[in-house]
Amino acid sequence: MVRCSNSLVGILNIITLLLSIPIIGGGIWLSRQANTECERFLDRPVIALGVFILVVSIAGLVGSCCRVSWLLWLYLLVMFLLILLLLCFTIFAFVVTNKGAGEALSGRGYKEYRLGDYSNWLQKRVNNNWNKIRSCLMDSKICQRLLEAGSTPVADFYRQHLSALQSGCCKPSNDCNFHYVSPTNWTQAQDSSLSNPDCLAWSNDPNVLCYNCQSCKAGLLDNIKSDWKRVAVINIVFLVFLIIVYSVGCCAFRNNREEYSWKRRYP
Repeated sequence: MVRCSNSLVGILNIITLLLSIPIIGGGIWLSRQANTECERFLDRPVIALGVFILVVSIAGLVGSCCRVSWLLWLYLLVMFLLILLLLCFTIFAFVVTNKGAGEALSGRGYKEYRLGDYSNWLQKRVNNNWNKIRSCLMDSKICQRLLEAGSTPVADFYRQHLSALQSGCCKPSNDCNFHYVSPTNWTQAQDSSLSNPDCLAWSNDPNVLCYNCQSCKAGLLDNIKSDWKRVAVINIVFLVFLIIVYSVGCCAFRNNREEYSWKRRYP
């Protein structure tokens, strides 16, 4: 007689197997639609994730429904390692995103971002890969809205809500005290300050702007921080699900062992 735990593991793995198909399909679609190096970066991890889920689901399905104990044992081992990995990543994500936040400015609808406010680990990773990241940011045209708003009055611009990337990469730092001409056109005035290295890195060239600024890196890190925190919360929910599946799988494995032992004792 098929035990409830075996059936439940089978049902759960059928669901994950079906979910792996659109994941693999999405990765293949990304690889064919990608026009830039940034977009191509996503396709392989997505395909690898889909294939991994597919293989693990098949192992769990066959192991539970066909009573193949060694395959179910391998499935449980992979599940245990996955739970451990997700737990470590979740803790790590909360630790490295604990520092850093935008600085609110009086009379401004946007915030200022400083690289030194964020985790040293994140800073190092961004600095080491900045050339590729900068190319991706330029391809994404994050400053396009500001470039197109050429004649925005200064008062209206200061009231605008800018994203962390737009604030860090598309305009000079507030410390510079540059004279406003348009959202992406600023000139150095007599009271301008060049104490901040970003002031020297700024250019009115639409292809340069502040993509070489530390504030641009800080804006990216603020985005990463927000995204990682969301992922960490989702991971907690996924961890609970995996622990439940793992517990049910252990029951199914015990059922298989007991049935095998019973058959050997009473052939």
